[in-house]
Amino acid sequence: MEGCSLAAQQSMATKKKSVNLLRCPTCGMLVRRTDEDFPFCSDRCRKIDLGKWVMGVYKISSPVLDPEVLDDLGGLTGESDGDNDDN
Repeated sequence: MEGCSLAAQQSMATKKKSVNLLRCPTCGMLVRRTDEDFPFCSDRCRKIDLGKWVMGVYKISSPVLDPEVLDDLGGLTGESDGDNDDN
């Protein structure tokens, strides 16, 4: 790091350290990539996050635009294709 200012060297060192340390998305506690429950700090936080997905707190906001996927979803929602075997 010859030729870099002291502030730049400290910034680079901080970035290298922070690459391995992230925050748990549930509680904000620091976690390492090598931790067993990564990206969470514990199994409890992992289950809390899963519960939020199940209850609908988290949603994927982008619409489905693929026509094949839309056709597949239509079959799952009970919409019919006009075929009615009852008549």
